[in-house]
Amino acid sequence: MGFEGGQIPLYRRLPQQKGFKPLQKISYALVNLSQLNIFEEGTTVTKGLLYEKRLISSLEVPVKILGNGELKKRLLIQADAFSQKALKKIEEAGAQAEVQG
Repeated sequence: MGFEGGQIPLYRRLPQQKGFKPLQKISYALVNLSQLNIFEEGTTVTKGLLYEKRLISSLEVPVKILGNGELKKRLLIQADAFSQKALKKIEEAGAQAEVQG
């Protein structure tokens, strides 16, 4: 790559690619603990139930429960992933967390 007859060289015409993009990146549908208080006491919260209540927009995407807010009911929560803060708050509320898949 050198002189190209007076025009801008190819390496300067192409956009710079910065960073690294993993091929197997997992993007989750995120649900906060405070959103789970709409369910009745003792309910088993599944991906299908979250979809029915419109807390997630697709059944194809894995679900991750985040620790924002407080959980006020004892539920059995089934999800693909949980944050550490969410697991701690779920145990404090007397509920159970179950990892699927």
